[in-house]
Amino acid sequence: MTLSIRQYQTSDLKALLTSWDKANRLAHPFLSEAFIQQERHNIEHLYLPNADTWVATRHNTVVGFIALIGNEVGGLFVDPAHHGSGCGKALMDKACGLHSTLKLDVFEANNLGRAFYNRYGFNQSKKSTHEATGQPLLRLVYGV
Repeated sequence: MTLSIRQYQTSDLKALLTSWDKANRLAHPFLSEAFIQQERHNIEHLYLPNADTWVATRHNTVVGFIALIGNEVGGLFVDPAHHGSGCGKALMDKACGLHSTLKLDVFEANNLGRAFYNRYGFNQSKKSTHEATGQPLLRLVYGV
């Protein structure tokens, strides 16, 4: 299955949100439904309009995306059916090609995300508490 990375188009919205929802629920079972619904709204109306977003496609179907604000990774989500297929790495490689250093926040309880970022070479720089959820949050950096 050929993987392609391209810039997000508004016509990708429905498929992007479907991938996000599946991946988000798998990686973040500890988040409340109210918070998830607010984040879904924020993705469409706040994050995507202000981010440099790239999508991974297979057979012209969106299977994942990475959203960047400068060198900040605002989100990296891959449909769980495509986990382990190189989509996440290809999206992160694209981000690294655009920025020599990357930063992101990941929930400490997100074991899937933390394992991926560790394999990719990110290092923890600090720990804090996510204000909206009270969850422990790790700040990770790459390329520093």
